[in-house]
Amino acid sequence: MDIASLLGLALGIGMTLFGIISSGASVSSYIDVPSIIITIGGSLSALLTSMKLPDVINALKNGISLAVKEPKNSDPKQVIQTILDMANVARKEGLLALEETANGIEDEFLKKGVMLVVDGTDADLVRAILENDMSSMVARHQTIIGFFDFWAAQGPAWGMIGTLIGLINMLKDLQDASSIGPNMAVALITTFYGSLLANWICQPIEQKLKVNSDAEVQTKSLMVEGLLSIQAGENPRVIEEKLKTFLAPSERNSVGTESEKEGGEG
Repeated sequence: MDIASLLGLALGIGMTLFGIISSGASVSSYIDVPSIIITIGGSLSALLTSMKLPDVINALKNGISLAVKEPKNSDPKQVIQTILDMANVARKEGLLALEETANGIEDEFLKKGVMLVVDGTDADLVRAILENDMSSMVARHQTIIGFFDFWAAQGPAWGMIGTLIGLINMLKDLQDASSIGPNMAVALITTFYGSLLANWICQPIEQKLKVNSDAEVQTKSLMVEGLLSIQAGENPRVIEEKLKTFLAPSERNSVGTESEKEGGEG
């Protein structure tokens, strides 16, 4: 699990509750079912109108979980080490020896690339297949990211609609003083809910999904370059230096040290 995302969500609601309680108000006074229906239901109706139903269901089902889960193969240093291990195997035993190695690889993208290399697929075709796979992945990510981006805009908008409904109801009958308070409460709470929906949930999740998507693209690009280098028969040390360029300078010294030590001992 991504601790930062969970901590951020918990801290956000914690700060909101602190603001309510510290002012002496009751949390129950901030709960209004009609306001929830207007804000949540109205914004979802806009999403259903603007997107295909399977995309809405998929985003609701997987969006939040993708934001709070740690992405697979999120450590590029480990990926580089895996590629360097395969480069050493290929150099000593040939590309066909990588077929057995591929059976133990969990990442489907990397496994596919290894099998294409083992099958003797032309390097340009290997790159094209893997880059098309990456493009399709990015398109899927963008659909979910776009969902939360649009929802972040619609939450406050429908909160404002709820505010207008409350104000209209209040202004219709100013002679009834008892109706002013409840109608004003609906008017203000819907705006509150809309802002909370956008700034506590939708925009943070959208941003985290963008970060995760960019990191996954970076890691897969690293895989492509590594596999093509292995296929071209490049020296593992050259491959190592090439792949280290995907890392921050401060992280580069921690990669490849084990293979270098083994090479020195041999």
